[in-house]
Amino acid sequence: MPAIATRKTKISPPELAKLWGVDPAKILTWIRRGELKAINVATDRNGRVRYAIDVADIAVFEASRAVQPPVPRVRRRKVDPNVIQFF
Repeated sequence: MPAIATRKTKISPPELAKLWGVDPAKILTWIRRGELKAINVATDRNGRVRYAIDVADIAVFEASRAVQPPVPRVRRRKVDPNVIQFF
């Protein structure tokens, strides 16, 4: 008997929503917008859509949404119009 894979490579939207603590509708919205890649695993292509999300695509999505530290603003000094600057 072949060994069964212990690690899942595909996750359903409700499972991912539970993992991230968001509403499953939010996951479906990201899929429909094309922000999160998924495949349709439904047996009937004309029937109800059933999505499966690859673990690698989840990692890409998370990387694209990672929070970047803010860029420090350059503070400009006020220039006195009566002063002539030489440089």
